[in-house]
Amino acid sequence: MFILSNSIQFPPLHAADEDGLLAICGDLKVERLLHAYQSGIFPWYNEDEPILWYSPDPRFVLFPSELKIHKSMQAVLKSTRFSFTRNQAFSKVIRACKQTRRVGQDGTWITDEMEQAYISLHELGHAHSAECWQGNQLVGGLYGVRVGHVFCGESMFSLESNASKFAFIQMVQTLMTEGVTLIDCQVYTDHLASLGARLIARDKFVQYLT
Repeated sequence: MFILSNSIQFPPLHAADEDGLLAICGDLKVERLLHAYQSGIFPWYNEDEPILWYSPDPRFVLFPSELKIHKSMQAVLKSTRFSFTRNQAFSKVIRACKQTRRVGQDGTWITDEMEQAYISLHELGHAHSAECWQGNQLVGGLYGVRVGHVFCGESMFSLESNASKFAFIQMVQTLMTEGVTLIDCQVYTDHLASLGARLIARDKFVQYLT
């Protein structure tokens, strides 16, 4: 197991274990986080753990052109039920992702330290949010980090049925018009698989980053 020092350098990706765990410790300073994302690495840990850095193989991704929008969601998108914005409520989105309880999960992996780190990334223009509104109420959204033509999704939340899907679909379509060629979803979920995400080899994923 690699224990990080004050240097922002990481071990080679092939050193990760079968779960994708590559290294531990270090910090969440902007420089280290940016270097991690540019290298295909992301932090993921619980409050009672040291910082854990992952680079899974295979990697779960969505090619924007492969986005699946089912008929039920097409109706939601065409309706006036929700409205969409970007980067208008980043702090509220990450806080909601942190506070929203999920089935089968105890607590949250978005620690206070991580919350502040991504707010700092946002203030510097590297992290972005997508917001789903119902009237004046924030009811869904997601946030992530942009690395060139890749958007690395971190977390999403939903307080109303289909709110997170609405924000995700709108975000993917908007990013595609801006030249983003890949959405990093990190690890497999049924929810994102239903929207068209699939597994690719880590080496191929890193090629998109570079």
